[in-house]
Amino acid sequence: MTSELRGIIGLLAERRPTVTVIGDVILDEWWRGHSDRMTREAPAPVVDVTERIQSLGGAANTAVNLASLGGTVRMVGLVGQDAAGDRVRDLLLAAGVDVSGLVHSPRLRTTTKTRIVGDDQVIVRVDDVHRGSVHRDDARALARAALEATADADAEIVSDYGTGTLHGVVLESLAARSSRPGLTVVDAHDPAMWAPLRPDLITPNAGETGRLIDRPLARDEDRAAVIAGLADAVLAASGSATAVVTLDRDGTVVLGAGEPYRTRAHPVPEKQASGAGDTFVAALTLARAVGLPLQVSADFAQAAADVVVRLPGTSVCSAATLADHLGETRSRTVSQAELVELVAAERAAGRRIVFTNGCFDVLHRGHTTYLRQAKRLGDVLVVALNSDDSVRRLKGSDRPVNTAEDRAGVLAELSCVDVITVFDTDTPIPLLEAVRPDVYAKGGDYTPEMLDETAVVRGYGGEVSILGYVPSQSTSSMVDRIRASAPDPGFTRRAGTATSASAAPPAGPDAAAAAPETDPEPAPGAPR
Repeated sequence: MTSELRGIIGLLAERRPTVTVIGDVILDEWWRGHSDRMTREAPAPVVDVTERIQSLGGAANTAVNLASLGGTVRMVGLVGQDAAGDRVRDLLLAAGVDVSGLVHSPRLRTTTKTRIVGDDQVIVRVDDVHRGSVHRDDARALARAALEATADADAEIVSDYGTGTLHGVVLESLAARSSRPGLTVVDAHDPAMWAPLRPDLITPNAGETGRLIDRPLARDEDRAAVIAGLADAVLAASGSATAVVTLDRDGTVVLGAGEPYRTRAHPVPEKQASGAGDTFVAALTLARAVGLPLQVSADFAQAAADVVVRLPGTSVCSAATLADHLGETRSRTVSQAELVELVAAERAAGRRIVFTNGCFDVLHRGHTTYLRQAKRLGDVLVVALNSDDSVRRLKGSDRPVNTAEDRAGVLAELSCVDVITVFDTDTPIPLLEAVRPDVYAKGGDYTPEMLDETAVVRGYGGEVSILGYVPSQSTSSMVDRIRASAPDPGFTRRAGTATSASAAPPAGPDAAAAAPETDPEPAPGAPR
């Protein structure tokens, strides 16, 4: 999967799809400094500002993310004839975004959001937003700009932050068009308002989805499962063909493209990050604009969002940064000591840890099905891989077929696998005692009582989950089939002619011992 996602970056650089962003333009300001005292006149902290940063927010942040990931981008939006509006234009131009669709109005102020940060803690956000209806001349100018900028675009994104800028004339003009780009994406606080546009894709968050279907989603429930069960209602209420519902640290749920599909986020401890949703929409739109399946596009977008949540402020994901991230993410083979630290950090962030183990010698469909099922049981899937010596003790001297390094490398390419570690004992019990996962998952026709690991896991309050397996899929039988189909070692091929290797010494009575027997059945703690 990772190599496929990395390939998308090259495809975008080659195709450079044209995307028009129509939306609410915001200038983000970050004032950072040190705070160690309170004011005398009020119970408020004093921040000694040491740094001021301006960056693009809202629809403008979506635009610069599109450009940074390889798109050809046009920005359509409304700003004031003020210093903030000029700054927005300059930042967009610096990012390579076409600003001919940017309307400068003398009748309003450019929306500005200022965050004051003291010692890595956001203390307050100050919003300077135009309130009230947009003047009809500004609305008409914005509608004209939108129609011109989308006429020959490959895709369009409506980025509606609810300021009212896009309502009325702009929405009506877009809905009344005789033709439109091949892909219309709506990222709006109120997706139902854009139903007349009949979008191809919407990207609401959990709160927006709850309001859309009049069913609030609580953080302590399985929001992904609830949304998957209400897929028809979400699509009907929004008028959209498909949807990707974003759930912060819980990843996303893809609706309308077959069975609901989940992506998994890799969150970090809370930072002063902003704009990950804009990055997600940008990456998702680009991938869909070049014809990639929605599920693959969602995985690509999730990876891009994972990049920016690690950065302070309103950040942008570049193609180079994403390529580096994808290279790092799928090579997460760690030592057991590193695993204990990593799990502690993930658990502190509220993540549910799932642990499984096995040899995974020749990866097959049974393995991948089982690993996907295991990932659904939590947030972080840890795969403990038997070392080469451990495999030999369990399977015989002719195994493993692949080294631990190669087996780990193949597992690392699966998007459902988050972390891999190698262990040398016959069972993973010492590792389970150190990691103490929330769920211990096993595949096969076992019962929990058959596993030695069950007592350990249940002893510290964990769960044991037995997952189904794909019939007739096992590494041992696969290895046997490969060996059975190999050419007869008694013949050699020379110049297109088969000749008997009669010069070889006759087989002795012990020759049969050289032919490997079928692998023994694994012990309950060591699945195929």
